[in-house]
Amino acid sequence: MEGFQYHHAEPGYVMLTYWIPAGPSMLPANASHQVGVGGFVINDNNEVLVVQERHCSPATLGLWKIPTGFILEAEEIYTGAVREVKEETGIDTDFIEVIAFRHAHNVAFEKSDLFFICMLRPLSSKVIVDDLEIAAAKWMPLVEFVEQPLIQEDSMFKKIVDIFIARLGKRYCGLSTHQVVSKFDGMVSSLYYNVIDNEDNCVGK
Repeated sequence: MEGFQYHHAEPGYVMLTYWIPAGPSMLPANASHQVGVGGFVINDNNEVLVVQERHCSPATLGLWKIPTGFILEAEEIYTGAVREVKEETGIDTDFIEVIAFRHAHNVAFEKSDLFFICMLRPLSSKVIVDDLEIAAAKWMPLVEFVEQPLIQEDSMFKKIVDIFIARLGKRYCGLSTHQVVSKFDGMVSSLYYNVIDNEDNCVGK
């Protein structure tokens, strides 16, 4: 290899690196994380948009869950959540806030995983199932969704649902997206933070 080391590979190339100065290489390692999103969508009838995945683990067989997926390269978190919900269920939505995120390690391909749970507002109601990934999709009453045994028995799922319900009751404030430009690089970035009014109420969309 003449001193070159494998760094990473993409469909169109393999990247090799060689650190010329004496001492250990200071080049950054390959990407360590993958980013997923989930869309919590609730309508005016207090029904949650849920899906059953066509390919799932035995532990989640029969579970009605929120639509989830991975964001694409150079895709924003909020647009990724809207896209995934549209692809899996046919429902158009508007992003409101990130209400929570999970950080886990050694997931797919031994990479770490960031999973953002987004609250979305439905703009349509007719469900159109993506037969490739999804076995079924529907609007489910929130109470029925919460009472699923797999939700009640899993501490993380249950906590996410508790946060979502608290946000509906305006007892919790998530992170909305704001477009900002930094003088350090001149680029437009999405900065996520919450906005509180003078009476300590969450100001969301």
